[in-house]
Amino acid sequence: MSAVEPQLLPVRTLRPVFVLAAMVVCTFALLVSLFPLEAGRVLLDAQTWASRNVGWYYLLAMTVYLVFVLGVALSSYGNIKLGADHDEPEFSYLSWAGMLFAAGISITLFFFCVSEPLTHYLQPPQGGTGSGEASARQAMQLLFLHWGLHGWGVFALAAMALAYFAFRHNLPLALRSALYPLIGKRMNGPIGYTVDALGIVATVFGLGADMGFGVLHLNAGLSA
Repeated sequence: MSAVEPQLLPVRTLRPVFVLAAMVVCTFALLVSLFPLEAGRVLLDAQTWASRNVGWYYLLAMTVYLVFVLGVALSSYGNIKLGADHDEPEFSYLSWAGMLFAAGISITLFFFCVSEPLTHYLQPPQGGTGSGEASARQAMQLLFLHWGLHGWGVFALAAMALAYFAFRHNLPLALRSALYPLIGKRMNGPIGYTVDALGIVATVFGLGADMGFGVLHLNAGLSA
């Protein structure tokens, strides 16, 4: 696919995507508000089940993502511009890195880079007795997984999927655009809309968690 000159498109709301995402988010918020204790218990059980049964998948997937994006960056594909051939970067590398850090891990890093390994050391997520050599090793392994290079591999993969098709091929700045090589114009249909809605739901939940942690940190600082 050759590069396409980017165009300014009018901003509009896709009703199917908005309705589906809003239904999921509102239904979840309503259930949690009406049944907070039961919802907390169900979510905790789901988290425990996922950690024990499919934790290996997350470890493997994050490693594969990191290796893939590094391979792309170091290969000839790393020279492809995420834009038209004549475009120049709008920001310097320093500004770009600062925005990545601030938008990616700034709030949670200050707290969880310290509290997370201590928590895993005292209460190993895989069970067993804490405060031992094995729990310390596991705590540091999880620390490097969550706050090391692996997370940036996930960020980079999602950014590549969005930016390549949006800024180089003038497709909508949406997750469904990454499906264009697979299903073509059918991305503007139920499959693509569902992918976009799931992306919105994941983004809302992720931002909600980050904002919640930020409020707790601010409250603790003001109360100290």
